[in-house]
Amino acid sequence: MLKGGKKEKKLNAPGLWEYALRALSARPHSSSELRDKLRRRAESPGDAAETLAKLEHYGYLDDRRMAESYAAARRDNQRHGKFRVLRDLQQRRVASGVARQAVERVYQDADESQLIAEFLRRKYRGVALAEHLAEPKNLASAYRKLLYAGFSSAAASKALRHYSESADELEPPEEGL
Repeated sequence: MLKGGKKEKKLNAPGLWEYALRALSARPHSSSELRDKLRRRAESPGDAAETLAKLEHYGYLDDRRMAESYAAARRDNQRHGKFRVLRDLQQRRVASGVARQAVERVYQDADESQLIAEFLRRKYRGVALAEHLAEPKNLASAYRKLLYAGFSSAAASKALRHYSESADELEPPEEGL
């Protein structure tokens, strides 16, 4: 539904093609994401399947390529760890195997401790990190941020150990909390 309670206009095959191209030009989509968008807007289900096949034929829709470019962008721009990127790709409904391979390929030469250092530098700009992390609540907060950003608990503890000896006492939060 659109704003104001209006229903989205159903599209025929040419309209669906234009809609798909506009969606892909805005941001990359996984096949599954785009399939759902097209099904919601299609006059007939066959038009959605036909449009997806056409997009794949022309190379506009490729989950492997999308996952690799997404993972590289998250690594280079946000300095996120591979667990976060994998979780984000799965939320975008990229197949688990494709997402895992893409993340492994993109992060194979990445130094996790370097990514953590850059992440901390960006998150704590202008803060004397050693003084800030001397306080236990700030140390625990930084640890949670590192875990949420997709870094392993061992790497996060090791990186924070440079700022505080108390980092060894940190434990990962329980799942689901």
